[in-house]
Amino acid sequence: MFKTVFGVISLSIVASILVACGTDDEAKKVEMNKTVVTEKTVDNTSTRTVGKKVDGRWYTPAQLIRGKKVFASNCASCHGDKGQGLTVDWKKPDAKGVFPPPPLNGSAHAWHHSKDLLMRTVNEGGVALGGAMPSFKDKLSEKEKEAVLAHVMSLWPDKIYNTWSKRNPQ
Repeated sequence: MFKTVFGVISLSIVASILVACGTDDEAKKVEMNKTVVTEKTVDNTSTRTVGKKVDGRWYTPAQLIRGKKVFASNCASCHGDKGQGLTVDWKKPDAKGVFPPPPLNGSAHAWHHSKDLLMRTVNEGGVALGGAMPSFKDKLSEKEKEAVLAHVMSLWPDKIYNTWSKRNPQ
């Protein structure tokens, strides 16, 4: 019992020191607004913490941080570093008949789609839909794809996210 309590206290102190020494302001900002997420153990005798949700949304701070990095490396060059899009009219195809990448920040239509459909678009790309987005099915891991969706949804204003969430309960 003493070892367990001592271990928990030691772990808490080490975690506090690491958080205090961190320099990533965004990570600290994300960590400030969170809700603990628990799940039942396999034998249903207790619960365990599996992560913390950001502002009542479906994703965790860790997913959000990873997603921002994945987005920067794989998506920003076409969708803009803040998901704002890079063209004036994303609804109008170019001279070759290809639609430009839409904004992903809540100002276009991405929020009208379920998480499953958004994931399918990430996996299959946008060519079949008239766009030029490549497939990321074999390029990104499942965790990276989930994380990039977390980042994209973090760009949505609360009103947009809440509307989406009511249509797509998690």
